Order: sequence, then C-alpha cells, then structure tokens
Amino acid sequence: MIAKPCLLTQVLVKPERCLELSLRDWDLVIRQARRALLLSRLASSVNESIHGLIPDLVVPHLLASKCLADKQLHIIKYEVDRIQEAFQSLDAPVVVLKGGAYVVSGLPPVHGRLFSDIDILVHKKSLDRVEEVMSSHGWMVTHVDAYDEHYYREWMHELPPMKHVRRGVVVDIHHTILPETACFHPDPKKLMADIQLVSGYENVYTLSDIDMVLHSATHLFFEGELEHGLRDLVDLDALLRHFSKDENFWDQLIERAAEMDLTRPLYYALRYSQQMLETPVPDVAMKASMTIGKPPAALSWLMDVLFDRALMPDHPSCDDAFTPLARWVLYIRSHYLRMPFHLLIPHLVRKAIKKRFSPTQADVSKLEEN
Repeated sequence: MIAKPCLLTQVLVKPERCLELSLRDWDLVIRQARRALLLSRLASSVNESIHGLIPDLVVPHLLASKCLADKQLHIIKYEVDRIQEAFQSLDAPVVVLKGGAYVVSGLPPVHGRLFSDIDILVHKKSLDRVEEVMSSHGWMVTHVDAYDEHYYREWMHELPPMKHVRRGVVVDIHHTILPETACFHPDPKKLMADIQLVSGYENVYTLSDIDMVLHSATHLFFEGELEHGLRDLVDLDALLRHFSKDENFWDQLIERAAEMDLTRPLYYALRYSQQMLETPVPDVAMKASMTIGKPPAALSWLMDVLFDRALMPDHPSCDDAFTPLARWVLYIRSHYLRMPFHLLIPHLVRKAIKKRFSPTQADVSKLEEN
C-alpha cells in the first residue's frame, strides 16, 4: 500500500519543477506547504533565476512567508541572548537544541524555517535552580494542571513549558532527550560531554554535529503528532547533506548511534529522508544502519505503511483511506515507546477525555483552512 504522491515533496526535492506548475498546481502546493510549515522553506529554496519565472499571483505568498521566517529568526536570536543573560548567575551552559541550535550555528535548516518554541538542555541536578532563574527573568509555567505537573516532573524528559509573561516566547527545558521511562536510554552525560561552544557567544552551546542529527531523528520518530513531521524530515535532510561533507561523518554517525542506543531512529531517519527527499545516503551507511537498527521484516513493512502517510503534509490532498488510521497508530506507538503499560493506559484515557471536552483553537483553524 503506497501513499498518495505529494506535489510539495516533488518541488522541495527539485525546485526547478516549479516552472512546470500551473496556477492550480501552485494553489495546491501553497496549501500543502502552509499546513506543513514549509512555505517559507520553499520560498528560500527558489533561487533568483527561477523566481523571475514564477507567476505573479504566487510571488506575494512566497515573499510573505519568507518575511515571517526572517522575523522569527531574529526573535530566536534575541531570546537566546536573553536566556544567556538569565544563566549568568548559574555555573551552567546554555545548550540550545533543534531549531534554536540551527539558528545560532547558522546551519542550513535555518533557511526559511518556522519556530514554535526554544528548547534547551541542562543537567538534571540543575533543574530547580534553572527554573528559579528563568522565573526571575519572566518565564512562567502556564496552563498546567496538577496531573500535567506530575506527568512532566516525574515521567518526562523536560519541565513543563515556560512562557515569557511579556514576549510570549515559550522555552522547553530538557534534562535529556527522551523520557526516563522510554524503551531507549541515550545517556545525557555523554551528550553534555560533547557539546560545542557557538562562535560569537560566551556561554551558548549546541550538541555535537553527530548528536544534533541523532536528536533530530529521535525527536521525529518518537513523536506521536506528526502533522509537521515533513518539516522535521526536511531538517534532517539538510543536516545530513551539510555534515556529510566530512568524510568521517557516516562512520561516526553509525558508531555514535550504537553508543547512544539510538540505532532504530537513525535507521528510520536515513530510510525516509532518502525515500521521500532523495537524501544522498551512501549505500555503505544505509546497510550499516539496517544491520544495527532495522526492525524485523513485518514491523519494517508496517512502519513503511504508517510513515509513508504520516510524514506527508496534514492536508486532504495528501491523504488516502488509511492516513487517519496511520496517524492514530503512530500516536499510540509514541506513548507506548515513552512509558510502561501501567502508566500508558490511564494516561491515554485521560488525554482522550480532555481532548473530547476541550477542543483547541488549532482544531478550529484546521477546519477553516480546509
């Protein structure tokens, strides 16, 4: 069972295909890209020679999305500076993760990327002090009931999200990259041991290049809500293309995945980025990842069926009859991977009840846009 083809991925892989699009095609691509948070990325990938041949009706959409991405980039840089100021009283580094790390390091995924929050990593023993310092600088925990508070602090790999009272920017403070109840256990001490200082900062770090890739893969393939999964896969594609310029990259990536107990998410990352975005993964690296990370044949087939659908933009044009089921199964899977069964069932029941009686604004917006 192969998922429906997606026009957006075709254009992302080869931007020159934009020249073949009709206005009707452009309308569809723009809708798909907006839902995937990739319209600004598409705008950034269209070079000047192509840009001059794009229909006039399309150009304002691309320019507006690029302006939004540029604005968010400046906001992230400003907020990282504010976090660094807050940490001045602590004997602890500011380790920026995911999108924020791409911004401060100037890595390729930053081009046209949109952001929802800033993620940082700290030592678990520093959590109380970090939370206290962040609170004193205006970041506060919001919209968390007693159950959620317990859920985050006892089971999760991060504190409840903290939102700045004036600027509205959300910071997620992690002490590792997976919940301690998860079935895989990457060692946070090893992550912190290899962090690298960002040029131009006094106390802002990122994970090592290799660990950045592994974290991106782990975040995506342990995630249960994959409406923006394609954006994260595009990030992975950009990281792999960039870091693989180092001739030792692939060997180090495979070795580190085994060391950090992250062979399965790495296999999925290489497989689906190569399959959907034509990422140039060497055969040797692909075979090595299969040897250490590929699941049994039946499970591998099932994951193809699920991810081929769930990683597409959350838009009706990309759905088939199996897509809703695929997204639901992966949602359940993500929780199963994160917590033992005796915690899983009551947690899912509670979330289902809460969602049933508390529809979000995102749900309303989603209906309106379709």
